[in-house]
Amino acid sequence: MVSTYTNPEYPFVRSPDQDASPAAHHPVIIIGAGPSGLSAALDLALQGVATVLLDESNTVSYGSRAICFAKRTLEIMDRYGCGDRMVEKGVTWKIGKVFFRDQQIYEFNLLPEDGHKMPAFINLQQYYFEEYMVERCADFAHIDLRWLSKAGDVQVYPDRVALTVTTPAGDYPLSCDYLLVADGAGSPIRESLGLEMTGQVFYDRFLIADIVMKSQDFPTERRYWFDAPFHRNHSVLLHKQPDNVWRIDMQLGWDADPEQESQPEKVIARIKAMLGEDVEFEPEWLSVYTFRCRRMRDFIYRDRVLFMGDAAHQVSPFGARGANGAVQSVENLCWKLKRVLSGEAPPALLVTYNLERSHGADENLLNSTRTADFITPKNHISHVFRDEVLRLAADHPFARPLINSGRLSCPCTLDGSPLNTPDADDFRPQMRPGAVCRDAPVLTDGRPDWLLRHLGNRFTLMVCGGEAERRALASFPAIADLQLLTIGFDCHCALPGTRIDDVRRFMQSAYQLRPGTCYLIRPDQHVCARWRRLDLASVSTAMARALGRSLHSHGAAA
Repeated sequence: MVSTYTNPEYPFVRSPDQDASPAAHHPVIIIGAGPSGLSAALDLALQGVATVLLDESNTVSYGSRAICFAKRTLEIMDRYGCGDRMVEKGVTWKIGKVFFRDQQIYEFNLLPEDGHKMPAFINLQQYYFEEYMVERCADFAHIDLRWLSKAGDVQVYPDRVALTVTTPAGDYPLSCDYLLVADGAGSPIRESLGLEMTGQVFYDRFLIADIVMKSQDFPTERRYWFDAPFHRNHSVLLHKQPDNVWRIDMQLGWDADPEQESQPEKVIARIKAMLGEDVEFEPEWLSVYTFRCRRMRDFIYRDRVLFMGDAAHQVSPFGARGANGAVQSVENLCWKLKRVLSGEAPPALLVTYNLERSHGADENLLNSTRTADFITPKNHISHVFRDEVLRLAADHPFARPLINSGRLSCPCTLDGSPLNTPDADDFRPQMRPGAVCRDAPVLTDGRPDWLLRHLGNRFTLMVCGGEAERRALASFPAIADLQLLTIGFDCHCALPGTRIDDVRRFMQSAYQLRPGTCYLIRPDQHVCARWRRLDLASVSTAMARALGRSLHSHGAAA
């Protein structure tokens, strides 16, 4: 219970499925209404897939928990229809400052250029993040969100998954084509199936203290201290959240007693040493934690049970890669699941969820592990190296990239994915197949708009050109699941389409546009192919490849 937020209580509603005989069957059941489960329900609903979302509680998360949400996550939330609300409530920031003892050694800007709708980061308590998604779920008849409904006794068969749901009105059976598991780091479902996570435990303890602070002297920026003068030999992180709540994260050391360190008088003494005796504050939420960097070897169990979020992979909180990576994994999965369910793609396409997001998880784990090793050196030599880097960084820019207080979350580029069509033309590496599309300001019907608003949920063929491209498109047939986005010219053809204008030239620079340039973009806004000349055969082949039609059942490229 926190003083600045009252958790909503959602009612249990008895489902007609409780009286069904035989057991009711659904295409997709999702376990866990946290960030991953709610994201999956919204993503699938936007693509016309009905889901049942089960959660054993009747509210959103207690305590602020995850607070840093990155630009890519906000772009995904914008596609879901709740991004603007999150940004409006959140604390926007892009400046970070790093201190060594009592000296600022450098600062960084995460988004120095303009031309983006969404900010680099916002700080927003997880309970708001979840509450806004719950309210957005209510807009979709495709989402059946069932509170106080605990899933268990999962049985996996070749053609379905069966489970039991426990509710205040009794137990009942359900079955589904695919079960999405997002029931947290402890994942009772994962444990019940005998599945393991492997990785590394970091033998250090950290204190999270969220406080309500009346003083407004601290700016809206990320501040990180190594060997803080008020907390010697340990690191400290300071962030501002909405409602005048501030996040303080203090390294304690492995020998610290969690019970003692959680005592209010001890926490208050530490915070006063940091902020000063005259600063007025009240503790809001406290937690002492030890983190792990680990993941499942395979996020898919027997073809029909798919793990997401913390149930599949866990990282340290430094770098804000946990919730952000989870939302990006969900986006990767949902468009594939929709196409498999509709028969547009073979089941082998789902194997690429594990392939592509294992790559993303490994990238997050590597960055998290390196951050932890820099923050908490494991031996004398490592400690000397770290402190010398910090000393040098104050005056020598070459040392600053070596400092690691958290490599902040950024979207994963899916290099090497079998769904990509390799470049055959002269492009720079930016916006290559596998990359997330960069947003850009555009005009639509003469009105200010954003590029990403026209991408997502379907495949998109984006074409720059004029008369030659208009003639080429006239011969294109209607292709299921493909829409057209023309840049700078009108076109009437069999493909449903929209014209945008790149009047500020942001797209020209980011996408290396010239007449004839075209991009094929996946429903999750990742580039899957690009060419300098528009050609129906090339587009058709690349789209078939992106749908996994060239994959064997085990997921290897044919």
